[in-house]
Amino acid sequence: MASALPFRKRLARWIGAGILVGGVLIVSLAYYIQTLRVAPGDSGSRDQIALGRAIYEKNCASCHGARLEGQAKWQRRLPSGRMPAPPHDDTGHTWHHPDRVLFGITKYGVVPPYAPAGYQSDMPAFQSILSDDEIRAVLAYIKSHWSDQVMQWRAEALKNLEQP
Repeated sequence: MASALPFRKRLARWIGAGILVGGVLIVSLAYYIQTLRVAPGDSGSRDQIALGRAIYEKNCASCHGARLEGQAKWQRRLPSGRMPAPPHDDTGHTWHHPDRVLFGITKYGVVPPYAPAGYQSDMPAFQSILSDDEIRAVLAYIKSHWSDQVMQWRAEALKNLEQP
């Protein structure tokens, strides 16, 4: 009986150490996933998001804001009759749109089929400035800032949108 006691203590220590290591691994993985976070189904990576950030800062932040906050009073028309640049964070409507629409607006501008014919917008077309991969990187960067709640709402809304 005396020899069983040290074995039990050693076993308990090994189990404790295993639980501790497992917990550390789970927390580390959760942190890694959060820092790498992209939209479900997106093939975004840390490198793609970093590239998207650099492109966003150079080409988009002047209108849509350095923190994706958009222009002030973005839901009210300017004296020119055009709409201010909307935010790309949770407070805006960017996340309401399917990826193909976001890609199309970024590449071609706010033109049909993304807006009515003759719609006037300050949003430029980036087809001659950015490659398709660069546009995808910017969208991955934007999506990496959306909250879990917005990501869930978006997934549900887009799933329903695709159903007949």
